[in-house]
Amino acid sequence: MTAETVPVTHPARFRGAPERNARIARPLALLGRVREVDEGLVDEIGRRMLLRDEVGAELAAAMRPGSPSRVTMTTLERALSSGPADEDPAALRRFVAELEREPVWLDRDLLERGAAVYRRLGRTRDDVLLALALIGGYRYEGPADLLVETGGLTGAGAMRRLGETLVWGRAVSAPGGMARDGEGFRLTAHVRAMHAVVNDRFERSADWDPARLGLPINRSDLAGTLALFSATALLGARVLGWRITRAESDAVMHLWRYVGFLMGVDEDWLFTTERAQHAFDHHLLLAQGGPTPSGVALTTALVEGQRTKVGGGLRGWWERRRVLGHLRLFLGREGLRDLGQPVVVPWTVVPQVVRGVLDSWVVARFAAGRRWLERRSDRGVEVELERLVGRRRALAVVSPA
Repeated sequence: MTAETVPVTHPARFRGAPERNARIARPLALLGRVREVDEGLVDEIGRRMLLRDEVGAELAAAMRPGSPSRVTMTTLERALSSGPADEDPAALRRFVAELEREPVWLDRDLLERGAAVYRRLGRTRDDVLLALALIGGYRYEGPADLLVETGGLTGAGAMRRLGETLVWGRAVSAPGGMARDGEGFRLTAHVRAMHAVVNDRFERSADWDPARLGLPINRSDLAGTLALFSATALLGARVLGWRITRAESDAVMHLWRYVGFLMGVDEDWLFTTERAQHAFDHHLLLAQGGPTPSGVALTTALVEGQRTKVGGGLRGWWERRRVLGHLRLFLGREGLRDLGQPVVVPWTVVPQVVRGVLDSWVVARFAAGRRWLERRSDRGVEVELERLVGRRRALAVVSPA
């Protein structure tokens, strides 16, 4: 067998920066109580970098122009909103049936409690998602390179992407949002479909190198993305002063476990506790590659966009400085350098930590206080959406695809 015919079992980026990534992953080993690396799990993460969401892939193939049983965007949106018709293409009916299949572990009361906890975290949650989850993920080649290829996070697209993520997060955590007729359910299903379409497009493109980067949207990266919204978000909120009880944590993890189920994350990688998620994320980071120039470009667009979204001036300086402070706190000096940003002293987080302590240790002790925090969070999202995409366009934002 020649070198050309040897099957690729892992992309070249797999474990591309072992010493660097071991340093980054060390805190998660402590939080997840990882005593020794599970090499089998790391290997499996690398293998699934070359696997796709097959249910979504079948739908994406049916959405290609010229498909014999063509699924249009109009047909897809109608099926996601009200269910498929008998005459709809089989790929669409199978896709919706998979979404409507409720897992045996789903507890809708616990899901609603998790949504309420997630909602009351407010701006702290959104700051963590931007700095630690979104930008933090740009330190590794693969997903960052795909975003640059799609052009979705450069220039004005950077701010629109943040707006899309806010709309999705608001829908997912709204009361009843994850019911079959809820907006969170519909948008999550839409995200899964759009992920499949993007993967199908780039997997067939000569511009994408799967031997080096894996599939464009693969099952390992998808599981990693889900973790950023659950355990990573909770960890960052705690760093910023929030008290989150074990019961609250379990409820948030349950919410995102179900979101992950709908998005097509492998069920053996859907976790019930922060500790289990951190242990998995430790291994996930070990499997990653090194830094990529794409990460610098994406981060710069988001950081500088903080200045322009409020019209510049002193307010723009402050918004940009806040983000850099969060990046310094969460990613450290090495992270800022990886992403081409100035290393700053994170003094801007001090008032936010004080507010987080007061909100979670005092205000959230009372039912009326918790409801007030949820309303404040909703108002904050509306204000931020108007800044990012404008009032009219905010109503049309549909997904963080």
